[in-house]
Amino acid sequence: MNLPNAITILRLFAVPAVVWAIADDRVALAFWIFLAAGISDAVDGFIARHFNMQSELGAYLDPVADKALLVSIYVALALTGQVPGWLTLAVVVRDVVIIGAVAASWAMEQPVTIRPLIVSKLNTAAQIGFAALMLGATGFSIPLGNAYEVGLVLVAGLTAISALAYLFEWSRHLAR
Repeated sequence: MNLPNAITILRLFAVPAVVWAIADDRVALAFWIFLAAGISDAVDGFIARHFNMQSELGAYLDPVADKALLVSIYVALALTGQVPGWLTLAVVVRDVVIIGAVAASWAMEQPVTIRPLIVSKLNTAAQIGFAALMLGATGFSIPLGNAYEVGLVLVAGLTAISALAYLFEWSRHLAR
């Protein structure tokens, strides 16, 4: 156990806290918890890289914490009517498909190493940005204007493209 891993574990504790805040209609609090979790993600990564504290546990735990937070927020936002259910379904299905493909590769004794694709990084940034936008706008009663539609299209499009890109990479790996 090292400091970056401890920070990541704290980020996992943010998941039920932010879901509770959204469900209890304390969306401004959910925004601040989400912001703190995002900052903690940057901090643990910085510490791990710059102080040579990278670990195998951290390599697995960090993306799990990130996905748990994002998926939970999208589910909570859909259940409270702040984002459409189809968008949340797309976000969740993409992650389930990627996890399923990795598990299938291991089961077929052709383990695949997932490396982040540029489109995946853009997708994650769009998902985080849209979640923050929705939490901030709802929590602080800020009108969204066209930002809602732009964010919705951006997240939906990048989620689909990212899922297809990973499936393409996975199928290429299996064809070897």
